[in-house]
Amino acid sequence: MDLIFFTTSALLGVGLAMDACAVSMANGLRESKIKLKKILFISFMFGLFQGLMPLLGYLIGSQFIKYIEGFIPWLALAILGYLGISMILGAIKGEEDEDNWEALTFKVIMVQTIATSIDALSVGLTIADYTLIEAIVTAIIVCGLTFAICIAAHYIGKKFGDKLGKKAEIIGGIILLFIGFEIFFSGIM
Repeated sequence: MDLIFFTTSALLGVGLAMDACAVSMANGLRESKIKLKKILFISFMFGLFQGLMPLLGYLIGSQFIKYIEGFIPWLALAILGYLGISMILGAIKGEEDEDNWEALTFKVIMVQTIATSIDALSVGLTIADYTLIEAIVTAIIVCGLTFAICIAAHYIGKKFGDKLGKKAEIIGGIILLFIGFEIFFSGIM
């Protein structure tokens, strides 16, 4: 492992973190009173899944990925589309967070982490020539960078969420829809 390996892994980590970053920002917009403990938990989950998915893709290899790769963009679009539309409709209707799907419950956090990281599964194929140790180190780097980027994104979202109020929920929903379409179109092209 050399400087080029670490640089490549870091760039891969930053690239993979962008979807999670945008969703974290949307979460901060949506829940502007979110506590540090919850931010750390959500960021950890995003980091964990962003790191594990490429490693999983590496381990299962092209034999299995080729069967599900075509469904990944559709799945991400469906999940993030649903969450985004729910968030927008909840803001328009003025529903309370505690009773809504889009509130940041454990279930919603898990859906978000899977939806934003599932496309990273195919990244495992790009590191197929790595040794197992290199693949694990890459996963750790991706995990750490995603964690740090998501913490910053939550705070950025919180700052603007306080100022924008209900409009922040609509913006957050639009962001989720945009990410869903971005994953979808980049996956089918």
